[in-house]
This record gives sequence, structure tokens and C-alpha cells, in this order.
Amino acid sequence: MSDPVAEKSAFLKMYMSSHPDTLVGYAKWYGKVEEPITSAEMSAIDTKSMTLTCTLKDGSKKEVVVAIDPPLAGYDDVKPRLLEMKALSQEGLGMIKSPQIKQFHFPPRGYAFNTSFYIVVPYGAFAVSNSDSPLSVVAHFMHSYVSPKAFQIVLAVVVGIHLLESLYTLSLCRKHRASYPTTAAYLGATMFLGFNTWKDLRKRIQDARINSVMKVE
Repeated sequence: MSDPVAEKSAFLKMYMSSHPDTLVGYAKWYGKVEEPITSAEMSAIDTKSMTLTCTLKDGSKKEVVVAIDPPLAGYDDVKPRLLEMKALSQEGLGMIKSPQIKQFHFPPRGYAFNTSFYIVVPYGAFAVSNSDSPLSVVAHFMHSYVSPKAFQIVLAVVVGIHLLESLYTLSLCRKHRASYPTTAAYLGATMFLGFNTWKDLRKRIQDARINSVMKVE
């Protein structure tokens, strides 16, 4: 099966020839080239990597393969990914600051499932099924199929996963200079919604990076 990006690599190489500073940034940040680079050219690109030919200060040439991870989904994915990689390389090299998270945004999905989970599973884990309360009828029915211990294990596992995800969310908030209230809101949302929160936050950060790069393109 042919590679959709490699098929159009000639145009991409021509286009990137007018952005040598971007290619130098790729080589330095992703390719870990420590020698002074005077220029760089894109000699190949496909869905998984790009190959850069760098001209060093002493006149010698150095070929660098930069992995594209995760691989590009198709040709339409090339421009936003290269723009994001440009912003990341410039951030890493200290040329620009990382985008700041200024306010909390509610994630667009995950509410119905997680609300149901945090009602049903804790109830199944801790409800008493042998009392006179009408609610015990529901608990008795649930426990006839799934034991309270199983509900407790599932609840503990999910809470543990959400705690780990909250640490990742915290790292994103700290890296992108979110205020304490904004950070607290994102941590609370992650504990409730899990990956829906940090996935949406990463998308916001990615969009901010691309917008910042587009302004100077």
C-alpha cells in the first residue's frame, strides 16, 4: 500500500524549502543535532518520519531522520502536525514560550456515562441489600448478579486511574502556567471525567500552538 504523504513529498519538500529556520529547529530539537547548523533541507517525508539534510557550520553535511509520532493519518494531517512540531521545537529551544492556559473549559463529552458510573457503582459497592429500606430491593437485585466486592474493586480501579490521569493534567497545567483556580477546576474535572478532560485540554493547547505559529507564518 502506497504512503499518502510520500506520494506528495515533492510538493512538501518544495514548500518547506522556503522555511529553512523551521527545518533547522526540527533538526536541533527532534534530531538532537548539537553542532551549529547553517541550513537544512527536507529530502524525504512520509507518514512516519522526515529526513533532513543539514549543512553544518564547517561545511559538512549531516542527514537526520526525525520520527513523526504518532504517524500521520493522511496528507490532510501534514500541515497541522508540522505546525505543532514547529511550535514544540521552538518552545524546547527557548525561542518562544509555551501557550498559557488562562481559563477552564468544560470538556465536550463524557458527562452521561461518568454520571451514571458514579451513581451506580458506589451504590452497588456500599448499599445494604438486607435492610427494610425500599432502596435495598434495588441493591438486592444488583447483588444477585454482581457482588458488592466486585463493585468496590471496579470503583477503586477507576478512581486510581483518574488519580493518575489527574497527575498528568496537573503537569499540563503547571507547564502551561494555569492559575490555581483553573488548575483546581481541571483536576476536579479529571477526577470525574477522566481522559475526556486531559484529552480536550491537550487539543486546546495544540490549537493554541498552531494559532501562534500561523500568526507569524
